[in-house]
Amino acid sequence: MSVEKRWIVLTPDGGHVSIGRHTDPSEAEIETAAGKLRQAGTGGGLAVMEGSYYGRRKVTLLMVREIVPNGGNWETAVAAFERTRQRATAPSGRGDPANDPH
Repeated sequence: MSVEKRWIVLTPDGGHVSIGRHTDPSEAEIETAAGKLRQAGTGGGLAVMEGSYYGRRKVTLLMVREIVPNGGNWETAVAAFERTRQRATAPSGRGDPANDPH
């Protein structure tokens, strides 16, 4: 069984957005994401996420590079991401892990 991989932008508060799934994001796409981070007044990093966000198995995040400095650190952003993911996949959350075979 293959592991789902996608490119994401991860913010210090654990927020994230996918910017690529089947292909690597272009420099133009990365710069567009960086511009949106700057407009929002936050930083963020480009990362690869392996695994299904709503799945039961662990998701792995690999930092590729910081695209807008955020004054925080990678470990804090990952911990916030995991807390957000746990809330989203809890029985009262938005996601429905029962529909995910992972």
